[in-house]
Amino acid sequence: MKKASLLVLIITISSNTVFAQESKESGFNFPDLEGPYMGQKPPGMVAEPFALGIISTEGWEVEGVFAPGMKEFYFTTSRGEPFSPTVIGFRQEGNVWKKYIEFRRRGEMAFSPDGSRMHMAKGYKDRIGDDWSERKSIGSSFEEFQIMRLTASSKATYVFDELGMPNGDGVIRYSRLIDGEREMPRPFGKEINTGRMNAHPFIAPDESYIMWDGRREEGYGGSDIYISFRKADGSWGDAINMGDKVNTAHWDAYASVTPDGKYLMFNRSLDEDGNNIDIYWIDAQIIETLRAKQQSSKKQK
Repeated sequence: MKKASLLVLIITISSNTVFAQESKESGFNFPDLEGPYMGQKPPGMVAEPFALGIISTEGWEVEGVFAPGMKEFYFTTSRGEPFSPTVIGFRQEGNVWKKYIEFRRRGEMAFSPDGSRMHMAKGYKDRIGDDWSERKSIGSSFEEFQIMRLTASSKATYVFDELGMPNGDGVIRYSRLIDGEREMPRPFGKEINTGRMNAHPFIAPDESYIMWDGRREEGYGGSDIYISFRKADGSWGDAINMGDKVNTAHWDAYASVTPDGKYLMFNRSLDEDGNNIDIYWIDAQIIETLRAKQQSSKKQK
């Protein structure tokens, strides 16, 4: 796979092609894991692969997310040929994590902050007891956009990207829920929609910041993860590169914060070709460090 084709691969598998019926049949096997965070020792301020050798292997593993309540974990993988992106879901039963479901991906996964909804691009499922509803459409206002990832705040504000091919110039948009009505999607300003390949946004539950990945001239190479903090007047601050604790010379993307607010999870490519992508995590204090640095910089001006 050539370097230039990495984005094409990521975007192609994120499209809303109709896949086969979901299945709880076992195609992937994992050992039982015990304790919080899938039994993994939490990282500090140095990013580490998540569940090395179990979840993060020498292959292609992306989009690691815990559901609110921290009792479920999902990630997407494709191991072997043909290439077939599959979502694997784990559930904590007592103190033990066990795989409980797998299904073909139909959009990148994210959860509403209250855990009642599983978003998958232009579709979603509502939680029904220990199961999920059939996939539903988020509405006709979003049909024109080839969405890869959509995340939602506690106010039900949607923030989402688009395919942006062939030039990788995707735009990140938002849509608020106002008096019970969903407004038409609007693009963010130049603070966020600058450079190329802006994608995979994550909005904080309280809407105090947005993270996404993209390419800018001042970046480390490949795709870097950026953050923008909301100002007191409601506007968005300039994009801040999250630095070399998160970003590398390769593809770094798909950032989110665990529902307990403690850890930042993201994807990192370990080679130029994107054949080996792992899920990484780091202490979410890095966000507060950047926020404090931005506030200090403003005071000095």
